[in-house]
Amino acid sequence: MQTPRRRWFDSLLAWYFVSVWGSGFIATKVGLQYAAPFTFLTLRYLFGLACLIPVVLVLRPHWPASRSELGHILVAGLLMHAVNLSASHYAQYLGMSAGVTALILAAQPLLTALIASRWMHQRLIARQWLGVVLGLAGVALVVWHKIDIRAVRWSSLAAVGCSLGAITAGTLYQRVFCPRVDLNSAALLQFAISLAVVAPLAWAVEGMQVRWAWQLFAAIAFLVIFASILAVNVLHTLMRRGEAARVTSLMYLTPVFAVALEQLVFGVIPTPLSLAGMAVACLGVAMVAWQKRRPAALD
Repeated sequence: MQTPRRRWFDSLLAWYFVSVWGSGFIATKVGLQYAAPFTFLTLRYLFGLACLIPVVLVLRPHWPASRSELGHILVAGLLMHAVNLSASHYAQYLGMSAGVTALILAAQPLLTALIASRWMHQRLIARQWLGVVLGLAGVALVVWHKIDIRAVRWSSLAAVGCSLGAITAGTLYQRVFCPRVDLNSAALLQFAISLAVVAPLAWAVEGMQVRWAWQLFAAIAFLVIFASILAVNVLHTLMRRGEAARVTSLMYLTPVFAVALEQLVFGVIPTPLSLAGMAVACLGVAMVAWQKRRPAALD
């Protein structure tokens, strides 16, 4: 049973994840103005390795104990980092709006709930299923004013669909096949294997063209330190403490937070539809995540 302090700390971690993951949409948008997706990710993984190597040398984390465990870590990393990020970045690079991208990727909790319910024996009650549907509906309302279906290209739609499948599969894969892996050593290995995949593509497809600017460095630093390292570690830490569907339901709040931040930074006035969507999405998350507190045991 969780103590009040443990519940408070988990809530703090959850809100950190939501705020950083939502802000990542803006940081990615900035970075893609200076480098194409594969090139941008190559720089991101290089910087990530530069950050993680000193951490690993100091903390001396546990490394995979077998080739099988190493293989599982690398597969999860390719799905969550190389495939997911490459596909989502290219969806926007090919012209898909941030609103459509956020809406499609927000289906991850629903997809996760379906998989967990069918194959991981994590049954959801009726209230939680209703919360899953409400969460997706709320996100749809938030980004509805941004959607222009005429601007959606099939190539970008296929890319964001690939991203959705990869992040869902990667998250669940790591949870099932390497649930107790050291997150620091895993991140280093996953960055390295992802770099080995995207760097040749950056050279062959994009010519490694970069417009160097401080905004590019700031976007990379934010995405690596606060998102790829800290936020991913927070996500897996929370997943180890609870059910997959409950934890990944937090994904519903990231596009809501991104839209709110965009409105704050760029002065976009919220529409009544956006405000209603935020309320519906938050209600959906609460319905999935809320658990009835058990009475404390008497001495």
